Amino acid sequence: MENMTERDELLSGRAEALAATNDTDPRYDESGFLIDGYDGEQLDRQERAALRRVEGLSTELQDITEVEYRQLRLERVVLAGVWSEGTAEDAENSLRELAALAETAGSTVLAGVIQRRSRPDPGTWMGSGKAEELREVVIAEGADTVIADSELGPSQRRALEDIVKVKVIDRTALILDIFAQHAKSKEGKAQVELAQLSYLLPRLRGWGESMSRQAGGQAAGGQGMGSRGPGETKIELDRRRINSRMAKLRKEIATMKTARDTKRHSRRSNHVPSVAIAGYTNAGKSSLLNRLTGAGVLVQNQLFATLDPTVRRAETPDGRLYTLADTVGFVRALPHQLVEAFRSTLEEVADSDLLLHVVDGSHPDPESQISAVRAVLADVGATSVKEIIVVNKADLADPEVVDRLLRSEKHAIAVSARTGAGIDELRRLVADELPRPDIRVDVVLPYDRGDLLSRLHDEAEIISTEHEADGTHVHAKVTPTLQAELEAYARV
Repeated sequence: MENMTERDELLSGRAEALAATNDTDPRYDESGFLIDGYDGEQLDRQERAALRRVEGLSTELQDITEVEYRQLRLERVVLAGVWSEGTAEDAENSLRELAALAETAGSTVLAGVIQRRSRPDPGTWMGSGKAEELREVVIAEGADTVIADSELGPSQRRALEDIVKVKVIDRTALILDIFAQHAKSKEGKAQVELAQLSYLLPRLRGWGESMSRQAGGQAAGGQGMGSRGPGETKIELDRRRINSRMAKLRKEIATMKTARDTKRHSRRSNHVPSVAIAGYTNAGKSSLLNRLTGAGVLVQNQLFATLDPTVRRAETPDGRLYTLADTVGFVRALPHQLVEAFRSTLEEVADSDLLLHVVDGSHPDPESQISAVRAVLADVGATSVKEIIVVNKADLADPEVVDRLLRSEKHAIAVSARTGAGIDELRRLVADELPRPDIRVDVVLPYDRGDLLSRLHDEAEIISTEHEADGTHVHAKVTPTLQAELEAYARV
């Protein structure tokens, strides 16, 4: 604990010294601006100079025996963020989300730092001086990895790694790693691998033998003189192999998409309405699916616990059938590689009749979650789907926050998937919003056609039934498909 205090004082002292130097610098006026050459985007220099610690991020265990066990298999990480827009609270919330992502990936978070800059440094992302200070934090904490709360360019990551002397990964690589751990289905694994290769391709790094030429022509087969050519470098060979693998994965995913489209078309042809559950990761989508359908899908208090879409049959309070689909969770700045790879899965949302947009009411900034999810939905063309905002975890949320969300959103309801509060009201709301059969029929079904009568009860809206000598006389509203099958029994 003493070491932590000394380090904090050291970093704080450096910031104060730098601020004091600037205050006495003749190039600045009393307001702190450059006297000549004001660049129009100055920030408070003291905040900009300070590499500020964010408290409460450490997930290091206190039991020494458990710590020793976990150190054998878990990475010990320091988080770093560059705050260039928004408020300080936004920057800290973003770093706390990064800490949750790191913990989900199996790491132990030791510390987190935020630096205030007008824009990220094109060379080292956070500036060489601050990278040196980050190096001191890494040494003091005994970390072996730094995670940047942004997507780093290939040269930025290499430059930062050269200074801090430990492995550096960015937010995108971390999310891809979590997806790789959680993918279970064949399609999910293929989508994640495609996203990882898309991320890796521009970041291949070669040196030494990787940059030397391979034997060309027949030289590789031992043909000797007169058959040697320049050939490919190893890094060029790696690129070609990655491109070939990506092409193969795209074909596999396209084949799987065809199978899913066939199932979806079958549901459409039977006019079974579809409802999709979407929302921020860990908002409680799977818990809500289980509560509405008894699906029994995996529920964990963990980011991206669900990657493979689950479709279950459900029923409205008035007996109409519909399908309910759970989808992968979204996150702020979801890597575009993942959006592209999972596009075929996310189309489940775009093709649905109704969207249940689940929001974590207990989150510090639920409005930002709503914006992030809508940004991804716009990418996959799902903006025209009718939307209900479902404010989940209402039992844990601040009542004022819940009221604010319910007032700001046109169609919204507060529920708790854990306790069941509000679930019955949600079922009734879903029933009201789903499309209803609208073709009136007047038929007499023979008593040996109980199958058609059963379908009418499942798929149609029954107005009246009456048992007669020839069969069951039914007035109902039906779908076009069902109308065609009932034509032979229409009452004359």
